[in-house]
Amino acid sequence: MKKKLLLHVCCAPCSTHPITLLKQSYDVTLLFYNPNIHPNEEYNKRLNEAIKFSKIVEMPLVELKEDEKLWFEKVKKHEHEKEGGDRCSICFKHRLDKTAEIAKTKGFDLFTTTLTVSPYKNSKRINLIGKDLQEKFSVDFLESDFKKGDGYNKSIELSKEHDLYRQHYCGCVYSKR
Repeated sequence: MKKKLLLHVCCAPCSTHPITLLKQSYDVTLLFYNPNIHPNEEYNKRLNEAIKFSKIVEMPLVELKEDEKLWFEKVKKHEHEKEGGDRCSICFKHRLDKTAEIAKTKGFDLFTTTLTVSPYKNSKRINLIGKDLQEKFSVDFLESDFKKGDGYNKSIELSKEHDLYRQHYCGCVYSKR
């Protein structure tokens, strides 16, 4: 019997390669939790593409919608930082904290995120956050660096193959600049 994995999905294109790898070993449920994505039209595009891909791979997808005010409150005073700075770490932690909490309360064996497929995201930092949350919630975190082995380019090819909308910024209003 496969272990149950809760996979935080930031967007459909970034999920393609990780899902391809993970479904071989785990019973995967997708979690779309991204209060950082703005504007609302962009959020809806990404959510709809994630739903579309979840149907293609026949995996359940759960959307957790949260009032984005909490996210803005957490990143306050970090608005003008460059992409990849403390604001991003705060954002990663915010989303992974909720993922770990849900993994714990819903009886998943472990959790992880698609964020590490991006060459613009620091996988070591994301994995450290995940390991800290593993301790906090007593649910295993699956360390990853999905960009390894040409993972990012594989995600681009899979996105084209499935005609998925590919955005040009991380998601928050600050990364759009």
